[in-house]
Amino acid sequence: MSSLRVESIYDLKDRVALVTGGGTGIGWMIARGLATNGAKVYITGRRKDVLETAVASFEKGEGKGEIIPLEMDVTNRDSISNAQKEIQTREGRLHILVNNAGQVGPISKFFNDLSAPEHQSAETLGRALFNNESFEQWSSLYAINSSSIFFVTTAFLGLLAKGSEDRAGYNSSVVNITSISGYMKLAQNHFAYNSSKAAAAHLTRMMSTEFVLKKIPVRVNGVAPGVYESDMTAERLARGDINNIALGIQPVPAGRAGSAEEMVGTVIYLASQAGGYTNGQEIIIDGGFLALNPSTV
Repeated sequence: MSSLRVESIYDLKDRVALVTGGGTGIGWMIARGLATNGAKVYITGRRKDVLETAVASFEKGEGKGEIIPLEMDVTNRDSISNAQKEIQTREGRLHILVNNAGQVGPISKFFNDLSAPEHQSAETLGRALFNNESFEQWSSLYAINSSSIFFVTTAFLGLLAKGSEDRAGYNSSVVNITSISGYMKLAQNHFAYNSSKAAAAHLTRMMSTEFVLKKIPVRVNGVAPGVYESDMTAERLARGDINNIALGIQPVPAGRAGSAEEMVGTVIYLASQAGGYTNGQEIIIDGGFLALNPSTV
């Protein structure tokens, strides 16, 4: 019966994790949650000072793991390779990879304002969208929101497979943090962001299937958050402006942003033995938002 206790099912002791974009927002929520429950967590980002500040704020204690800063640019192959070599040297394996790094732009704020002059005609609207965004902005956004998932995961795949050897019946876990925007049929003022997150969601499913077919013992799942506090949302959430973040036809049914506990609990389920039979899935945690708004689910 002891194997059914929470401490056993969700045990992260001696697990080695890496969280990209782990110094702020959702990434920091996840990193703290994993470490608080016993994991050794490497957090990555381009700004070393941000990572070190985050680590300094983590309260160590009995039963907790630790958090270690590791510089890595998820859009640069050399930087990813250097980080992989660092984990290889220090740990020799990896059990949990959370692909969390992401950005939001470009935004066409006039798009949902039907009184804006850009809406005079199809010509003015089309031209405004064409002139307001660039191929360079789209390429940059796709690089961090979707392409990085491919390059980071493949770079660490050998270490993840090695981590699967530690416990019988346990396969290492990749958790991709996508977004409900990848399922929305509305652009929410940012066509590029929503389509890049849809790409990340499909990449999650493809990797899961292909790894199974190639007999690679690594599970791949996703978490699609609704509104949570992050660098992108903190200022508006402080003003109580949740529905101008979600930008749906109907407001968020829960009437609030998601909590760190809800985010961390979902990721720990996927990363631990509790989620050991879950593969190729994406869990939507959005307070019911997609249930009331036009989406593909």
